[in-house]
Amino acid sequence: MSEQQTGVPEQRERLVSRVLAPNPSPFTYTGTQVHLVGTTDLAVIDPGPDDPAHVAALVAAIAGRRVVAIVVTHTHRDHSPASRPLAAITGAPILGCAPLALDDLGPRADASFDADYAPDRVMAEGDSVGGEGWTLSAIATPGHTSNHLAFALPETKALFSGDHVMGWSTSIVSPPDGDMASYMASLEKLLPRDDRIYYPGHGDPIETPQRLVRGMLGHRKQREGQILRLLRASSETIPAMVARMYVGIDPRLFPAAERSVLAHLIDLRQRGHVLEADDVWSAAA
Repeated sequence: MSEQQTGVPEQRERLVSRVLAPNPSPFTYTGTQVHLVGTTDLAVIDPGPDDPAHVAALVAAIAGRRVVAIVVTHTHRDHSPASRPLAAITGAPILGCAPLALDDLGPRADASFDADYAPDRVMAEGDSVGGEGWTLSAIATPGHTSNHLAFALPETKALFSGDHVMGWSTSIVSPPDGDMASYMASLEKLLPRDDRIYYPGHGDPIETPQRLVRGMLGHRKQREGQILRLLRASSETIPAMVARMYVGIDPRLFPAAERSVLAHLIDLRQRGHVLEADDVWSAAA
């Protein structure tokens, strides 16, 4: 990870700069990466948490230019809440994913859903927004959340991947909203694309995106195989599986690992490979 100072804009290419939000954690890495797209007029992608100092840093980075759109990939609270104060300051509309407000059964308070998110326009697959010299086109990438979108910048073959693909970690897929089958299908959807670079919501740009996506698909398939091997040997609870599968990880990440294992198990159950009774999972006969 390259050194990046919180709140200071960093130019990544002619049309793309980024500002790091002050919300580092075991689940957000160094913090949420807010991307500014454009030169004379701008889109702000995933403005981040509603923190006054952070919003002030975004306004400073905008530097008086016109904001034509505040674009949101998904409504976890580390991505969308600053859309509201930023819209009030700039007058820009909030565009992007559909609203989604659920009780979050996952492991992290900072990533629960933003119940107050209220877009002026909901975008779907193929919808676009543009400014002088740039276009952002929506790509539906459900899995991490059911409302997740990525955004392609065809002028430079860049993709803003939100939390769907990150270079520092695989995404958490936490049921009931997170869905492993959808997540895998969304990864498969990206493989035939010719994007040059991904700009994720957390961590550094991904300069070999197709290779990383293939690796993520392989990782998930290996994890699925590991689960099936455990259950063919004996019935297990999810905590027992995690203790055996995730040796050496930070214990603070165990709850997140349990959610991902649950997502795999739900997918495997829907495909007829495993059974569950009283929180004990076993391989199907």
